[in-house]
Amino acid sequence: MRFLSARRRHPAAKVLMLLFALVVVGGIYAVVSPADQVAADTGKSQQIAEGKALFAVGCASCHGLNGEGQVSGTIQGPPLIGVGAAAVDFQVGTGRMPMAQPGQQAPRKKNVYTDEEIAALAAYVASLGPGPDIPAEENYNTEGMSDEDLARGGELFRTNCSACHNFAGSGGALPNGKYAPTLEGVDNRHLYEAMQTGPQQMPVFPDRALTPEEKRQIIGYLNNLNSQPNQGGFTLGGIGPVSEGFWAWVVGLGVLIGFTVWITAKGARAK
Repeated sequence: MRFLSARRRHPAAKVLMLLFALVVVGGIYAVVSPADQVAADTGKSQQIAEGKALFAVGCASCHGLNGEGQVSGTIQGPPLIGVGAAAVDFQVGTGRMPMAQPGQQAPRKKNVYTDEEIAALAAYVASLGPGPDIPAEENYNTEGMSDEDLARGGELFRTNCSACHNFAGSGGALPNGKYAPTLEGVDNRHLYEAMQTGPQQMPVFPDRALTPEEKRQIIGYLNNLNSQPNQGGFTLGGIGPVSEGFWAWVVGLGVLIGFTVWITAKGARAK
């Protein structure tokens, strides 16, 4: 003790004490730190690495090796930095990406990746820059929705979506060879992600434009709409009196013309 007491004023004493304190604190943290957090970080890094390998094979030829995008002749891929995991989950999960060939619009088709591979691709693209995350299930789960929620969802859909997708969600033509796809049979999560990310020519509906609850109400309305039984006959797009009135006019005018021609021919034969 006399040895330590005699040297406590030594110039190096404070430095040695600080180093000793750091070693002690570091050792205590290593003992009490949660191991599951370290395991989670390791698992996330491995998933990102797997996603990067998949991206290099299936996506980099258009979007660039690091998601920076490129335009070279017929190869045109937008940058993916900042699009977020939700955009990847939507585009790849609906089979729109990877595209078989360049075109005005990527059609929905059977996807070529497993759920695990899609999650890895989404994790890699999300690591390139912040963007919308894949939504939690409670955001798009419509079980137990009230009639008021469904009615509100219908109002929101007609206000924000029907101009392109029509009142029945059957889709429709847009300028320059593009189109609004049908919403029948689309997974709830992908409907939510489409509103989040605005794929292709669709506008983005952030939470300040449509709250998560309002998005859920729109999805509930579409589910209810698509669950209605088919009563038979021609649906004519399900867009109501416009198409129905048009065909009534065409058929009625055709019958009138045909009847006039028949009367005229009959009168000519009588003479």
